[in-house]
Order: sequence, then structure tokens, then C-alpha cells
Amino acid sequence: MSTDGSKRKRQRGKGDQPAAGTHPSRGKTVKEIAAAANVSVATVSRALQRPEIVSETTRQHIHEVVKRLGYTPNAQARNLRTARTRLIVALLPDIANPFFSEVIRGIEQVAHESGYSVLLGETQSSLVREQAYADMVAARQADGIITMSPRVPAIPIQGRLPVVNACEYVKDSQICSVYVDNVAAAAAAVDYLTMLGHRDVAFIAGPPSSPICVDRELGYQLALQRAGIALNPALAAVGDFSIEAGERAIDLLLSREQPFSAVFCSNDEMAIGAMRALSARGLRVPEDVSVVGFDDIRFARYTSPALTTIAQPKNALGREATTMLIELLNDPTVPPRKRVLSADLVVRGSTAPRSPRHT
Repeated sequence: MSTDGSKRKRQRGKGDQPAAGTHPSRGKTVKEIAAAANVSVATVSRALQRPEIVSETTRQHIHEVVKRLGYTPNAQARNLRTARTRLIVALLPDIANPFFSEVIRGIEQVAHESGYSVLLGETQSSLVREQAYADMVAARQADGIITMSPRVPAIPIQGRLPVVNACEYVKDSQICSVYVDNVAAAAAAVDYLTMLGHRDVAFIAGPPSSPICVDRELGYQLALQRAGIALNPALAAVGDFSIEAGERAIDLLLSREQPFSAVFCSNDEMAIGAMRALSARGLRVPEDVSVVGFDDIRFARYTSPALTTIAQPKNALGREATTMLIELLNDPTVPPRKRVLSADLVVRGSTAPRSPRHT
């Protein structure tokens, strides 16, 4: 009985075999590459996916074997095995804000170096939009998120959330964040104004829902306190980070008829708007009113006069955030970090000592 079965099997095999010289080509496997290269499967995988951690000699040897045997990695199969998409989502509240362009460049640089792509998502501070992008991670359509708002969207997955917060910060101790010390940076800006002799320093705040805006206001207040200057609520206005908000804030401050010789703004766009509004009212910068911004966006050096501002390390913020996220994706057990980068005062032409007419 087994003999007959063997005959039938051989007969079927003869009918199914292609003619000599017409054997279909079969793609090589990682295991076969490892055997031919006399290394482990893990070493081959590292050489192909993370070459920076493999020695130059080993990497070249493996690539020579890959080229000789004609191995083509199956990206789809690899993603299924590792549940990796090699896609990072970067969420920003306003794509028109020039501050974020350098942060995004830093994100792109590290992502590209590490074999990841970046999907930009403008949320316009919408919880619905934020959640739609977060759902991509839960559905394994993306590996992780870098969020540039003070919120962390809900991701219904087990374990550590693959989320890093950049520029803003969140209080959740389990979320990695990278940002600057906004209290100290804002205080340094106002310290400089008081050192120039300004006593009536106005302040244009950002949205109070943002922790960094709250901190910048605290820095403003701290510097006034250090200089022995009483806080005057009539010298404060609130904006939304736009140029138009800076213009409106100046109009509001001037309408109160409270004299001020300097104004500190929570970002550069509002500072540019403030300078425009002051000029429209016949006030000269810095002869009549000194102006200081925050961020050091590219346009700050091209205003007339050039804007004195706090320079944030925008590219470094993006690079560090992406590095943190990739470390977390590679090892979910790495401890969460809160990294604070330095910010520096850049003095340009929009500030000057207080004019004698303000004495």
C-alpha cells in the first residue's frame, strides 16, 4: 500500500516539475544569508535594519553576501513580525507658526537617520483631530507620536504610551518631555529691560491654557519682583501667538493710558505685531518703546529694527524629542525623562535704554 502511494507521488511529481532550466527563482531568506555569511540571523537583521550598531567589517561582509545571493528584504513581512510601521506622527497646533518649522526639521533629521518617516498633523488645538492621529497608533498604522501641545491624546494600548512631548510639557511623570526653562528665560528677558532702566514694562501673554505661557508670565513677574517693581495689571494683555494679536494687544494697552517704555511678548509673532502697532501710532522702536520677543524665529532678525528675543534651540528640541521616542520604541522599559534645554537672550536693535522722557 505504501509502495503504491509512493509510485503515485512520484508520478504526480514528474508531471508537476518544470522543464530543465526553467526553475522559478526563489527569494533568499535571512536564515540563508546568515548561513552563507557565517553569522547569526540577529546579526544579519541588525546589519540590514540598524547598520550603525554593526562593525564596518561585518556590515560590508553581510552586504557582499546579500548582493551575491540577491536577497531582497520583505518589508511587509518584517512589519507584521515586529508590529513596526517605521512611521512617526508629529502633532503641531498651527502649521503656519514659523516657530515649528525648525522643530520639525530636527524631527525629520533624526527620523530619517533612524529609518523612520514622519507624518505631520496640524490639530488646530482640536481634541478630535488629536484623537484621530492617536487612533493610528492604536491601530498600528503608526509607531508613536511627538506632540507639541500640552495634552497627551488617549491611546488604548497596554504598557507605556509611545508618546513624547516637545516644546510644551505635561505633568504626567510617565511621559518624556523636552523643553526650555520658560520661567528662567522670560525672567532673563525682563531682567535685561530693567537693567536698561525700564520701570514700566508691559507684557503680552500667550494663551493661559498653555503651561509654557503661564511660566513665561511667572518669569515676567519674577523679574519685576527682583527689580523692586510693583506688578501693574493694567500693563498686561493676552494674545493667541499671532501677529494680529500683538497689534490688538498694543491698541488695548495704549487705550488704558498707562505709560510704558518697554513691552515683553510671549512669542516673536506677537512682538512683530506689537512693533507694527506702535509704529502705526507714531511711536518709535526702540527710542520710545523697547520690544522683546520669545523664540527667535527666522524673521526676527529681519524686522526693522531687528528683534531682541529669547532664542529657543528649536532644531535641538525636535532632534531630542525624536531620539527619546525611538529609544522608547526600541525599549519600552527605558525610564521617562524630562530634559530641559538652555535658551539664550539675543540682543538686537529693538531694545535701548529708557528714554529720558519716561522719567
